Amino acid sequence: MALIQYLTQIQFDFGAVALLPQICEQAGIHRPLVITDAGVRAAGVLARALAPWGEQAPPVFDQTPANPTEIAVRWAVALCRQHACDGLIAIGGGSSMDLAKGVAIAATHAGPLKNFATIAGGSALITGAVLPVIAVPTTAGTGSEVARGAILIVDDGRKLGFHNWVLLPKAAICDPELTLSLPPGLTAATGMDAIAHCMETFMSDAVNPPAEAIALDGLRRGWAHLERATVDGSDREARWQMMSCSMQGALAFQKGLGCVHSLSHALGGINPRLHHGTLNALFLPAVIRFNASALGMQREHKLARMAQAMGLNGDGGNGVELAHAISAMNARLGLPAGLAALGVKPAQFDAVTEAALLDHCHKTNPRLASAADYSEMLLASM
Repeated sequence: MALIQYLTQIQFDFGAVALLPQICEQAGIHRPLVITDAGVRAAGVLARALAPWGEQAPPVFDQTPANPTEIAVRWAVALCRQHACDGLIAIGGGSSMDLAKGVAIAATHAGPLKNFATIAGGSALITGAVLPVIAVPTTAGTGSEVARGAILIVDDGRKLGFHNWVLLPKAAICDPELTLSLPPGLTAATGMDAIAHCMETFMSDAVNPPAEAIALDGLRRGWAHLERATVDGSDREARWQMMSCSMQGALAFQKGLGCVHSLSHALGGINPRLHHGTLNALFLPAVIRFNASALGMQREHKLARMAQAMGLNGDGGNGVELAHAISAMNARLGLPAGLAALGVKPAQFDAVTEAALLDHCHKTNPRLASAADYSEMLLASM
């Protein structure tokens, strides 16, 4: 069993979920509410995670939507108060973990969630009074179990980020066993989400060499094992490596992301049915080409280092080889060929662009994008 003490406590290995009651006690959580979704319950993963409690299993909120909303937060808060819960256990993908962080805020802070959004200057309003969260990922993609933020759709329809170090889970239990039953399509989409995190934070201009090293190693692991995990979900080595890639991408993206996520957040807010990881996979080639066009020698070196981590012959500095490799990987994984296959229309571009310019990831891209730039990236991703 590997105990990783980095930002938060991370129990990482097959079978680690058996430690869940013990971890709750260590975090001072005596009456937890479990936040999950209907799919995790139906797949039997929830029962496996709660098995250590036996007949004393905690109450469960299993109505987390694919893109968590403020309405769902309110429903979960009501259940939390009904059972006088003093903490939260998020079991699921990024949606369940983000919803739990929203509940952690709303259960202890008055007012609508939009008041606490990062772009509204609300991060400083989130205090240490938040409910503690324990995170148990069942996918290998978002890495929210080691992240200080959450993405939620608020009541006015905007998809907003909420960030404060007090939202960082008190502990994460990364048990690759819980991902063995993940379907191929979801394995592919969440895996490309993790790869996008590693690549985008590595390209960001923010100064954080340790984060860049973690991101590059995560990219190497993810690129080498995603196809294996997708083709054979029972491949334990591939599942272990993908969970590590996911965790590492999120440990690193505390440094900042960029245009891929600005666009994904914006389009996902307009159409909540679109999967975040799939959108990241489709936007990544166009954003790499956009970033590379303005990169000097230092950035060209970053492109070459990513290409090396992916086992490519090297990128000449214009991002073409990297972008092509990602598009080819998307195709091999069976992901959509472009946004048009998801029903996205050019008529939506203006609204997506407007939201992307306001997104919290926009300013940490290595090249500042204009409205016209975002429109071109959208068109290139169709």
